[in-house]
Amino acid sequence: MNAGSDEERGAINQELKDLYASLSEEDKKDFNEQLQKFLTTQVARIKSDYESVHGLDRPN
Repeated sequence: MNAGSDEERGAINQELKDLYASLSEEDKKDFNEQLQKFLTTQVARIKSDYESVHGLDRPN
């Protein structure tokens, strides 16, 4: 996300893929559950922020 270039982003993605591949099945399950929780929280926050800003453009 904060990579300075496509090359750096690719290297980070590969590092994450390698790390994930090295996890046990139990750790992968835990990782996936934590990732899902994180993504759900972030999407809700972004939605709230968007609705707050979007509401400023449309007065009641």
